[in-house]
Amino acid sequence: MIIGDIVNGIVIDHIKVGQGEEIYHALELDKLDAMVIVLHNATSAAMGHKDVIKFDKIIDLDLDKLSYIAPGVTVSVIKGGEVVVSEELELPERLVNVVQCRNPRCITSVEQELAHEFRLANREKRVYRCIYCESEA
Repeated sequence: MIIGDIVNGIVIDHIKVGQGEEIYHALELDKLDAMVIVLHNATSAAMGHKDVIKFDKIIDLDLDKLSYIAPGVTVSVIKGGEVVVSEELELPERLVNVVQCRNPRCITSVEQELAHEFRLANREKRVYRCIYCESEA
């Protein structure tokens, strides 16, 4: 199968098999007024198989949300048929309004205008803790 090149757009590559749909919905790409391609189970020399998302529009992606969901993915911005930016994402040190605190006694449950902010507590285990109550995300 051959998928055409993108002249201006974004490619999210090196997605674990099966995570493509989750990323598609989390980033709300279904609301994007552009062609969006989600490849499932594509052959990869490095990963064996992977998912890939391509779309022909340059937008501001929520990279914190994306890197939280799928650390290790590569985001490439393409302009004029050339890759102008390519970045492998890692877990962010902090998350703001990406996930909500589940502790019903947390100040964020009462004070609705407060941001839900978490800091990375353990990179290997992917543990984030609320900056207000220390609950795990």
